[in-house]
Amino acid sequence: MVRANQGEREVTIHKFNPENRHKLDNSERRELLPPDETLYRLGLQKGDIMADIGCGIGYFTLPAAKIVGSQGKVYGMDTAAEMIEDAQGKIGHLTNVELLQVQESDFILDNQTISYAFICLVVHEVEDRLVFFREVARLLQPTGKIVIIEWVKKNSVMGPPMEHRLQGDEVADLLRLCSFNNIQQIDVNSEMYVVIGEREK
Repeated sequence: MVRANQGEREVTIHKFNPENRHKLDNSERRELLPPDETLYRLGLQKGDIMADIGCGIGYFTLPAAKIVGSQGKVYGMDTAAEMIEDAQGKIGHLTNVELLQVQESDFILDNQTISYAFICLVVHEVEDRLVFFREVARLLQPTGKIVIIEWVKKNSVMGPPMEHRLQGDEVADLLRLCSFNNIQQIDVNSEMYVVIGEREK
């Protein structure tokens, strides 16, 4: 657990332990959040330049690489070396994937490198969310898309404790403060929601 300040309030951050990375791909998760179907539904297209921020073991990174095709690219980013190493072992013949170990507030890439930022079940772990989203905005091209999947704020056997979860409105408000507009929120499944926005021109 990590304590962090968000504005004037102190929040407790729930951090996923990389030693539990085997839990990131199982039949229950694939039923709730099928990677290919989810990415298509959320607007990933051929030719997109995508950042999978908090890519973990590559659950979405590798399917995304197949969707964007040879004219696109996927940057899989994670703060944990163990995650990057695990994903690296799965790339195989894919040539449009680049894996990067990054810091939570430094994504290494140049300004306006990507067209699509994908952030799945990560934001509730971020210590300074304003800094984090401003860094995402820096990477995105004007009108580029940000897609955030998070846990519904309720008690559940899956995911982090309820007190570590975020309301969708909280995520939307943070995006508005960080140069995003055209924000919408939809349900993904019974456990998760998605917030989508665009980087301002």
